[in-house]
Parts: sequence; structure tokens; C-alpha cells
Amino acid sequence: MTIAPTGHESYYERTDEHHYKPTPHAQGAWSPDEQHFGPVSGLLAHVLDRHVTERTGPGMALARISYDILGRIAFEECEITVETVRPGRTIELLEAVLRIGGRPVVRARAWLLASLDTTAVADSPFEPIPHPDTLAPWSMDDTWGGGYIASLDARRVPAQRKGRTTAWLSSTVDLVAGEPRSELASFLTLVDPANGIAVQQDPTAWMFPNVDLTIHLHRTPRGPWTGLDTTVTFGPAGQGVTSSVLHDIHGPVGHAEQILTVRPQPTG
Repeated sequence: MTIAPTGHESYYERTDEHHYKPTPHAQGAWSPDEQHFGPVSGLLAHVLDRHVTERTGPGMALARISYDILGRIAFEECEITVETVRPGRTIELLEAVLRIGGRPVVRARAWLLASLDTTAVADSPFEPIPHPDTLAPWSMDDTWGGGYIASLDARRVPAQRKGRTTAWLSSTVDLVAGEPRSELASFLTLVDPANGIAVQQDPTAWMFPNVDLTIHLHRTPRGPWTGLDTTVTFGPAGQGVTSSVLHDIHGPVGHAEQILTVRPQPTG
């Protein structure tokens, strides 16, 4: 299902067939002159969606998408190209590369699987999380800055401890100005903040950016909300992991993992 553009604000504006210009809503949380990876991941999913619709045809569903962040994502116009790495009628692998100034900064690989009716055996051991309508609004910009964080509607179950949170995120900002987007691309735009909702340490004292994001889906998500049941673990030697069970308002849809580089904020 696609979501029609609102005609109002967006994270990106298309400048030609392959180029996109970020708006202030795509501004990052760690630095104002970088793009937040949330809109970047959604934009890559949007471009892959269009590739599937135009070239692959119906009947295939995204089962996994993995993003590798190769370097700093500057707040500049970006170019995205898509390649079919492994074509097939029941299994297909696509790769999208985002470049800034001609340099690759993100690679996304997406596995597509044929859609079949497996309703008779569908099951998950994960219970639904509290509906967003039952939770009070939560201001993420008390902890994080940037235009992307300010664009979010967030609801959170009261945190039980550091590094453990259940939250819902939504946004009324269009992904690309004037273009319809899939519910899947909208959902994926809101997964990357998982690393910022279950804060282990004060981000003014410690940095813990993720260098990847891998999402596995057992069902295509629906609706305007992305649910994140998230745990963040810091190890003793500079690495960390953010793990999330992903939900839409109908129940669990998959999992997300992010590896973190943990280091003190520079002083002086």
C-alpha cells in the first residue's frame, strides 16, 4: 500500500532521476552538518521500492535489508543508484549505493522473497507491545537535537533501566516531496532512532553512533507507527549492540540490529 504525499514538508527533494537534496528535517542528531541515518535509510528503501515496482514486478516482498555506513553522511545532495545483484523469480538480491560528491557513503542490500500464503502456520513468540494511543507523548529532543528528531511523534513506555525501552515513532513529514511512498519505506525511515531511544550513557559525555543497520522482516509492516522494543548493550572494549523487536500496531513484524562504536566525547 502506498501513502499519498501531503503536499507539505519533506525530508528530501528530488533534483533529477538519481539525485536528492536533504531538507532541514533530515538533519542529524550527532552533528548539524550531517544527515540523520533515519531519513537516509528510508530514502534508500524508497528508491529500492521504485526499482522493484518498475523492473521486478509484483509478488516479491522485502525480507531483509542491510545498510553499511561507509563514512560521514554530509548534509549535501546525494545520488542513489540501484543494481540487481542476483535476479530471480522467487529470490532476488538488490543493492543500492548512496554517493555524496562521487564517494560511496552508504550501501544497502535487500533480499526479496516470493510472497506465498502461509497464514496457516504464521506464528511469533513475541507479544504485542502497548498501543501508541495508550501512551503519553515523549519529547526526544530533551536528549537529542537536529531536525529529524524534531520531526518525530514519539510515545514511550516508562523506561525500566538504562539501555532498555519500548517506544513508538511516527512522522507526518513526506519522504520525498511530491512523491507517494510505501508503508514499508515509511516504517523503515523510523527504525534507526532505536539507538537513541534506549540511552545507555549521556550522549554529551559518550558517543555511540551505529555503523550499520540490519532489518529482518517476517511480515510487511502496515500503518503509520513504528514500534521499537529495544535493548542497548555496551561492551568493555569500545563496541556496542542495539537490538530491537519491530512492531506495527497489529503486532511484531521483525528484528533490527545495529553495531555501535562507543567512545568518550572529545574534550577541550
